[in-house]
Amino acid sequence: MSATPLPVDAGLLARFRSAGAEIAWRVAPASGAGGGKRKGRPARVAHLNDDEARVERSEGRGALRLTVDSGPVGALVVILEADRRGPPSALGALDAGRDPGFSNGAIVAVWGPGDAPADARPRFSDLVELARYALR
Repeated sequence: MSATPLPVDAGLLARFRSAGAEIAWRVAPASGAGGGKRKGRPARVAHLNDDEARVERSEGRGALRLTVDSGPVGALVVILEADRRGPPSALGALDAGRDPGFSNGAIVAVWGPGDAPADARPRFSDLVELARYALR
């Protein structure tokens, strides 16, 4: 758990943690033009309650960049990472179609140095509201 409290009601955070324990993870299929592998961008798929999110994680130089499908499970994955690390230092979104791995758009969270895309600037509270739809 993070030393920095998240702006999430304690009861709701407990429900998010419980849902996080139920996420089934698998390796994401190759994506991109021609179905070829995308070098340097390994991804996994988080599956919960008939919903899925592609998740790309890149770490280096003291930073973590998490890119997830725009949707309830993607938002939940970001919240769970924030629960471990504290609030992200940058939060942004990619519009649909800007990245072939995230054809419906993506949420990007950064911990440490680095910027998030500025197609949209969701607030952390927006992710909390979206992640509620991942709960049963």
